[in-house]
This record gives sequence, C-alpha cells and structure tokens, in this order.
Amino acid sequence: MQRQQFEKILKYYSSSRRFLDEKTRKQAAGTFASTSDPQDVPHLLSTLVAEFKLPPFLPYLARLELLIHQVEANPAVPPEEVVDQQINPTLQTIELPWRHLFRLINKDGEDGGMVPEAGREVVLLWRQPGSGEFAGKVASDEDLLVLKIILERTSVEAVAAVGNVAVGAVDLALDRAVARGFIQAPGSLLRRDQVVFPDNCAVDRGLFLTAQAFTLQWHLTQACDLHCRHCYDRSNRSSLGLDQALAVLDQVRAFCRSRHVRGNISFSGGNPLLYPHFFEVYQAAKDRGLGVAILGNPTSREILEKIQRIHAPAFYQVSLEGLPAHNDYIRGEGHFGRTMTFLELLKDLGIYAMVMLTLTRDNLEQVIPLAEELRGKADSFTFNRLTMVGEGASLQSVEPADFRAFLPGFLAAAKENTLIRLKENLFNIIRHQRERALFRGCAGYGCGAAFNFLTLLPDGEVNACRKFPSPVGNILEQNLAEIYESQAAQRYRHGSDSCRGCAIRPACGGCQAVVYGMGLDPATDRDPYCFIDS
Repeated sequence: MQRQQFEKILKYYSSSRRFLDEKTRKQAAGTFASTSDPQDVPHLLSTLVAEFKLPPFLPYLARLELLIHQVEANPAVPPEEVVDQQINPTLQTIELPWRHLFRLINKDGEDGGMVPEAGREVVLLWRQPGSGEFAGKVASDEDLLVLKIILERTSVEAVAAVGNVAVGAVDLALDRAVARGFIQAPGSLLRRDQVVFPDNCAVDRGLFLTAQAFTLQWHLTQACDLHCRHCYDRSNRSSLGLDQALAVLDQVRAFCRSRHVRGNISFSGGNPLLYPHFFEVYQAAKDRGLGVAILGNPTSREILEKIQRIHAPAFYQVSLEGLPAHNDYIRGEGHFGRTMTFLELLKDLGIYAMVMLTLTRDNLEQVIPLAEELRGKADSFTFNRLTMVGEGASLQSVEPADFRAFLPGFLAAAKENTLIRLKENLFNIIRHQRERALFRGCAGYGCGAAFNFLTLLPDGEVNACRKFPSPVGNILEQNLAEIYESQAAQRYRHGSDSCRGCAIRPACGGCQAVVYGMGLDPATDRDPYCFIDS
C-alpha cells in the first residue's frame, strides 16, 4: 500500500522519477507513508539524498516540477489588454543552485545529454496572455533586467546610462519580453477613428484598423546623382544639421514607445547616401532601436559593407522603369546596367533587394517582362502609379481602362513569379469580386497616409505622403505627436469622403496622390481609376 501511495505521488514528478530506480523507489516508499501531499516530495527527497546516494540536484528538480504543475493548474488566464506595462500576473520565478534543471523537464523525457551542474539559475514560468498556454524559460541577464525595470519603474534612459548601452537596446529587451509573454504591454494606440463599416464590409476590422508599426520615410537630402524625368520634387530644400537630425530620431522613438508600436525609418532622398551625416544618423537610428531601410541609388560595395557593419538594413530599394532602353530614357544612360550589377552586389552581401517601378502609359507593357528579367536577381518587385506632380506631370498616366485590363494579368503573373509583390490598393477590388481575402494594400492598411507612416522632407516639413504635396506640420516647430494629431494629418488619415461606406475601404482608399495629380481633391474625390461599382 505504501508503494502504491508513493507511485501515485510521483506522477507529479515524471522527470525526477527518472533518477529513482526500481530498488530505490521500493526502499523509499516507507519514508512517504506519512504523507499523501505531492508538495512534500521535494523536502522528503532532500532528506534521502545521502542515504540513497541520490543526485544532489534531485530535490531542486522536484521543486521545479512542482512549481510547473502549480502554474499549469492555475485557472487564471492573463488578460490580453492592459493599460500599462506590467509583469504577467501568472509569472512565477524560482532560483535554483543548479543549472540546466529546466532542460531536463520536457514531455518526451529526453534531456539531450544535458548534465546538471552547480551554479545559480533562475527559471521563469507563466501562462500566456489570452490563450493561457503554459510557457517557461531559463532567465537570462536581460530577462532579469527587464523584470527589475518593471518592478522598480526605472526609466529606460536611466538604465541605458548606467549600463553604458544604447537606449534602443533596452527598448528591444522590453519588446522581446513582451513578445515572450512574461511582460505585458498595452496594445497599439495607432487606431483608425470614425470608420463606419457597411453591412457588406469584407474587411477584417482588427487587421486593418490598428497598426503595429510606424514608419517615417525620411528624405535626408534633395541631392541626387540622377535626374529622372518623373521626379516629383526638385525643389531646393536645405537639409537638417546633425544635432537636429538626432533630435528627430529621439522624437520618433518617443512617439513610437508612447503608442506601443515598432518604429521604422526609411532613409530616402534624393540619394540619402549623399547626406553628409548619413552614417552618423544611420547609427543613431539603430542605437534607438528603430528599424532601418534605404530607398536609394546603386552604390559601392565599400559603402554597403560600412552600412552592414552598423546594422544590415531591412531592405535596400532601387528603381527601374522598364526594360533597358526605356529605363535609361527615364533615369539616365547606363542606369539599367548599373542597377542590375548592384542587385548582384546586394545578393552577394545578403541584403534584401526591392525593385520599384513607376507605372506610366509608356511602360505598361514592360512591367511583366521586367519582372521576368529580375527573377533570381532581386527579392521583390512591385509598382506605384505615376503621380502627376513635379516633373512627373510631363509624362502620361495609364488610361483607366488600360490599367483595369492590366491588373488581372499582373495578378496571374504574381502566381508564377514569386518575386512579384502586390502594393496597389485597387487590386483589392478584384480580390473582393473574386471573394478572396484582401491583401494589406499600399502601406499595409490600404492608404496609410498619416496613419502608419509620415514623410519628413529635408528641411523639416512633414507630409502625409511623399508622392504629392500634403503638408501636416514641421518637425522643427512641433513635435511628432502634435503633428500626428493635427487636423491636417487627420484629414489625410480620414481619406476621401467618397470612399465612406465602401465594402473594402480600410484595405483600399485608392491613392490620394493620384487623385491630387489629376487635379482633384483627395478629401472628397474618388480615385478616378476605381472600378468597384463597374
């Protein structure tokens, strides 16, 4: 009877049981005759270590197993939504004088040859917010620092200063803890307001109405080594000084942290690499924990390697406007060849290569052949419609009927050529008509102007979208939060009144830049290329 009682108790300790052979379990059963409580096992094992020559770590392994069982049995499920950063209320910690014990505890009973060794180890155990699934890990120094920050309400800036590390490193440590679930943080505060969904709405409301990241497309300089025929801004704008640029990055970080979203900077121009402080600003963006990308022109291996030593960009985007003859007519003699060579360099260095095309009447038939030419040479290829702004007004836009006829062919090509990406919002009309799931659109949320991105021009002027004049403030005169909440920004964020009630509005909204370029009002007029009612 004692043996049966002992075996019943040990069911809570499957990993510890592996270190008790048949003979030892039989002899030890009498010691447990006085208890039926599994919680007594760790203590009782500690009294038997010497007598039965048990592994000295065994009582601590049992303590860990008991705590895991208690966390798994806890009926409480952490809420998904919280109002402030906090420690997951189900989190349990246990400090052990032996290392690698947590690795011994898994479902298949395999330890992978891991041998416990004397040494301090802290294990974290919790249930995931929302789902309630059990999770656990051996705490790293980073994890313990994060817990200390939350418990003591210490500022990230103070921790970074004491540790002599970049503030972005501390931000990212907090973000990783939130992603794992043992720290909770409020959800994104970048949410579309005043959206009225019609009865036939085909959009996942949660997916399209709340942004998880904010991007500042920063045109560092107007200086450029090209003079493209469709350039939308050749105005003379002076660039910010280094101190001003660093202050901008501080604002972006503060804005994103306060809205609980990831922050990204897409460096553009002109040619951003011609900005005299490019490398200092690029480094500073990385130090603030901001994602970085480059929208520029071909450059040298030396410059790319210097960039990589700081931090590899999420992507490097270049432009091609069609096959060689047409592209070089738009962007200058020899540009096509230089770009193709540059794409080989990006591939060699492992940098994600994006190719963008501006769609016009003259290159419509070259888009899919160019995509074929780029197979194996780039990672993605897509297009924007021409905006009739600046020098682009001298080119010819695609006829709406021709554009509509072009879209199905592009969708078909995308099935065969994985390089092709969808960006144009109006593809969602076809997907809606075919009862297909809607894709994320131009900026991930249909038209994301002044919603999940803003554009900063070299002299500090902030625009809702770079492709047309859409000023919403000046970062030298207002902070980014004030600009984002301004009436001007809200106007662009709202989009066109003509799209109100549309079944796919949050995933579309047309293109406000195209509307403006055709002499219409983005606040009231519909994208002339829209065919959802046709």
